[in-house]
Amino acid sequence: MTTPTADALDAFLDAHGEELIAFRRRLHAHPELSWVEHETTAAVAARLDVAGIAVTALATDTGLQVDLGEGDGPTVLLRADIDALPLEDEKEVPYRSTVPGVCHACGHDVHTTILLGAGLALHDLLGPDHPGRVRLLFQPAEESMPGGAELLHRTAVLDDVDVAYALHCDPGLEVGQVGLRAGPITSAADRVVIRLSGPGGHTARPHLTADLVHILGKLITDVPAGLAKLTDSRDAVTMVFGQVHAGHAANVIPTQAELAGTLRVRGRVSWDAAQELVEGLVAAVVAPFGATCELVYQRGSPPVDNDAQAVAVLRAATHAALGPDAGVPTQQSVGNEDFSWLLERVPGAYGRLGVRPVGAPRWADLHAGGFDVDEGAIPAGVRLLVHTALEALDAYSD
Repeated sequence: MTTPTADALDAFLDAHGEELIAFRRRLHAHPELSWVEHETTAAVAARLDVAGIAVTALATDTGLQVDLGEGDGPTVLLRADIDALPLEDEKEVPYRSTVPGVCHACGHDVHTTILLGAGLALHDLLGPDHPGRVRLLFQPAEESMPGGAELLHRTAVLDDVDVAYALHCDPGLEVGQVGLRAGPITSAADRVVIRLSGPGGHTARPHLTADLVHILGKLITDVPAGLAKLTDSRDAVTMVFGQVHAGHAANVIPTQAELAGTLRVRGRVSWDAAQELVEGLVAAVVAPFGATCELVYQRGSPPVDNDAQAVAVLRAATHAALGPDAGVPTQQSVGNEDFSWLLERVPGAYGRLGVRPVGAPRWADLHAGGFDVDEGAIPAGVRLLVHTALEALDAYSD
C-alpha cells in the first residue's frame, strides 16, 4: 500500500533521478578540498535557484543553508558534507576526477546530491499541513581537523533547531540498507605531531648527545602503552603513528626528528582527558635524554553520540522509505566525523547508508582511490531523508 508521500517521491524521482545522478557525477569529476568548495557551493545554489529556493551563505565562505517551510513548529536540520580528499582517483570511469590529487573518496558528492534531491522534493511536499521547517546544511570542510562543523556549531545555523540528521555512505552495507545505532556511532580523533631537536653527533658516541632516533623509538612504544594503562579500557584509547622522519646517514645522530600520528578514542570522558595525558607521557619519555621537544596536539571532533529518540525517528523513516528490513544494526566505528559538533548543541542521529551493489562480495573502502558507489543509493538516500524530515516534524511537534 502506497502513501501520498511515497507516490510523490516516485513521481519526483521519475522526473529527476537521471538529473541527480548527472549532478553527482559532475561533482565527482570536479572535487574540491576543505574550505575551497566554491564550485560545489555554486552548483548547489544554482540548482536551488532554478527551483525558486532561496539560499543563505554560511560564515565559512563556502557551503549553504536553506530553510524550507513556513509553518510554526519544530525545525529539523538535514546535513551533508561537501568537500573531497587529497588523493588520486584510481577509477577508470567517465566521471573520474579531473583535478590531480583530489578525489571524492568518502562519498561527499553522494551526500551533497542526496540532500539537494531531498530539498527539491521537500520544497514541493511541505505545505501548510506540515508544521515547522526543514533546514538544509551543505557543510564545508568535514575532512579538515577539527572540521567545518566545529565552527558552524557556534553560529546561528543551529538557532531554533530541534533535531539534526546526517547520512554517510557505507560500503559495508548494500544499497537499500541503513545502519542504525543509538549511542556512540563514531569515535573521537586527534592529530599529534612531536618534533625533537638536539646537538647531533656520531653514532659511536650517543652518550655525548641526545640520540633522537632512540627517543623516537621510545615514544612510538611507550606513549601508546602508557595511554592504554592510564585510560578506561572500554574507551579503547589508541595512538598509531603513521609518519617518522629522522636522519640521512647510518653513522650520524640527527639534529632534527619528527613523529606524527593520530589518537582515537571511543569514549567522551577519555577524549576530554587525552591531551593532558599525551603531553605528560611525551614529556616523561623525552626528559631523561636531554632533547628539546615540541608537541603539537590538534583536537579533532568528539564521538557522534546518537540520541535514542532521534534514532527511533530515523528507524521509522527507514521502514517507510525503504522497507521493513532496511534498518540493520551497526557498530561504533573508530572513524571520526565532525557532525558530532552539531550534536553538542542539539539532539540528532547519524545513519550509515548502504552503497555496495546488492550481492557484491567486496567493495573499495572509504578513503581509497578506487572508492565508488552504486548510484542506486542516491534515490534511496533521497527517499530516506524526505521521510526522516517528515517523521521528525511530527515527532518533535508539541
